[in-house]
Amino acid sequence: MRRFFVERIAAPEGRLAISGTEAKHMTRVLRMGPGDRFVLIDRAGLRFQALIESVRQKDLTILLEKPLPTPPASPLKIVLGQAVLKSRAMAYVIQKGSELGVDAIRPFISERTVVRATASKSENSTRRWRELAIAASKQADRSGPLEIPPTVSFETILQHPVADNTLKFVLWEEEEARGLKATMKTLSHPKAIVALVGPEGGFSREEIRSAEEGGFFPVSLGRRILRAETAAIVMAAILQYEWGDLSPPFAQGKAPNLKSSE
Repeated sequence: MRRFFVERIAAPEGRLAISGTEAKHMTRVLRMGPGDRFVLIDRAGLRFQALIESVRQKDLTILLEKPLPTPPASPLKIVLGQAVLKSRAMAYVIQKGSELGVDAIRPFISERTVVRATASKSENSTRRWRELAIAASKQADRSGPLEIPPTVSFETILQHPVADNTLKFVLWEEEEARGLKATMKTLSHPKAIVALVGPEGGFSREEIRSAEEGGFFPVSLGRRILRAETAAIVMAAILQYEWGDLSPPFAQGKAPNLKSSE
């Protein structure tokens, strides 16, 4: 069934009205009407099988038929601190980060950030990014969209408080002594990761020094030259593979038999 999103499912009598973007998409684009069923999800992770009862000009009334189980969350909380990129690249990070189970993307402005915006344009960008996160969460069948707070400065990102047992990485292409793979082998399994990814031009040495003072480990992904948006997604995928849930749940921890049948 198709999945749709509302901020909060509050229906004491089992019925509620849906309006706005989701209602328009359901009725005008998908031509859904009374009797059609779908899955309704809210930001808290609640989800129900729902039925359209009636359609009016600006909203529709739905009946919540039964609750549905919430997809399990990754055992690893991943927060990507992403320097603001150009529109298409930023959208890519949000979409693929959603698919990979990233919990939040915190946009920031660094020394070499190309995209600079006024307060009003920044607010519009945040709203657009959140809409992308909602669409991506439905496609990926997440329990809810990843969080995207307003854009802040690089200094503010460094000062953001973190929970206990959280590792902090900053990707730096000039790091030669510490690779991500080798570093992960020396560390115990964390509950959460905060990873900073720079803009198209990367971080400056001064910014890396500030990050280290803030408790971040500078790490490299190797010799390959990656675009900023690619680096962010590679980072998320590696973290999920090693410490998260990017692997099939083999029964009793056993790997499948890969021997040829010939």
